[in-house]
Amino acid sequence: MEFVVNRDTLWPIVGRVIGVVERRQTLPILGNLMVTARDGLVRFTGSDQEVEVTAECAADVSEEGETTVPGRKLADICRSLDEGTDIRFMTKNDRCVLTAGRGRFALGVLSATDYPLMEVEQGGRGIPLAEGVLKRLLEKTAFAMAQQDVRYYLNGLLVEFQGTSMTAVATDGHRLARYRVRLGDADLGEARQVIVPSKTVLELKRLLGNTEEVVDFSVGTKSVRIAVGQTTMVSKLVDGRYPDYERVIPHSLDKTTILNKDELKSALSRTAILSNEKYRGVRLAFDEGVLRLLAHNPEQEEAEEEIESDYSGASISIGFNVAYLMDVLNAIDAEKVQVQFQDANSSSIWRGLDSEDETYVVMPMRL
Repeated sequence: MEFVVNRDTLWPIVGRVIGVVERRQTLPILGNLMVTARDGLVRFTGSDQEVEVTAECAADVSEEGETTVPGRKLADICRSLDEGTDIRFMTKNDRCVLTAGRGRFALGVLSATDYPLMEVEQGGRGIPLAEGVLKRLLEKTAFAMAQQDVRYYLNGLLVEFQGTSMTAVATDGHRLARYRVRLGDADLGEARQVIVPSKTVLELKRLLGNTEEVVDFSVGTKSVRIAVGQTTMVSKLVDGRYPDYERVIPHSLDKTTILNKDELKSALSRTAILSNEKYRGVRLAFDEGVLRLLAHNPEQEEAEEEIESDYSGASISIGFNVAYLMDVLNAIDAEKVQVQFQDANSSSIWRGLDSEDETYVVMPMRL
């Protein structure tokens, strides 16, 4: 195998696939990237046997072939080379020799025939949507996914499609995020739910842009395939049943207020400085025309802020984890935030004003 490719072309491609390569692997070959040179293209593949990412670019291929090279080392070499440098790859005597300018790097290789490529599932249901729409769907919900929860089905993102809409839901048991996108005239048929693993979701967030380019999003029975441009991701799905999230969303909240998002974020940031470092609790006191934010810590230090609100009901004080509220506010695009609540012991609903497609449920916290 021998080919020449420019560093400025190669580095973005390697950067896209290296994210799925774990620093510690059960199999040594999983620390490598598979490199295939054929028909004027060079293709790089990274995998951890749960998620596989492939990206390709044009190259001057003088000898076709395939091999695997150490992923992190290749990424470090590409990153450190000067912009515009041409890199020649050549396999020789169980080594892949990279020549760039006056530099020469001989990397150890493992046989490409031993690389554990994932099976491509046929007959998946295709969902047409723009790259930017999919990225927005993930950014609006992924923050609420559980991390290493024993309820393994919560360590992922529920994707539900039915009719002309696609909905993503994430929860860790303390907060819930739901966001729906409309897909125009596309009819996705009868309802179906799949759970996408958290690592896949986080890698997708990193890889996707905000363009209008159509994503080839195909869902099978055991895997999901996402292709955009010259990059393709294949991931196993979580084998489990997601809880009925509709039961978690309260529907009889009789109190509502509208707040300025940026004012609330700033007040929360300042108030949280003197909150308990372990529990990060802030109390929100809803009074007529004003919202007071209060925090204290074991050192008897206290913080209090006030911002304007349009609330006109009875005074109510509710404790929240400030990190959960900041995550919600960062996901909301609107300038105004609508908060629906009932009492200190009930979950509240947060969303951007007039943004009915997004729903954020935050449980109260005892302070």
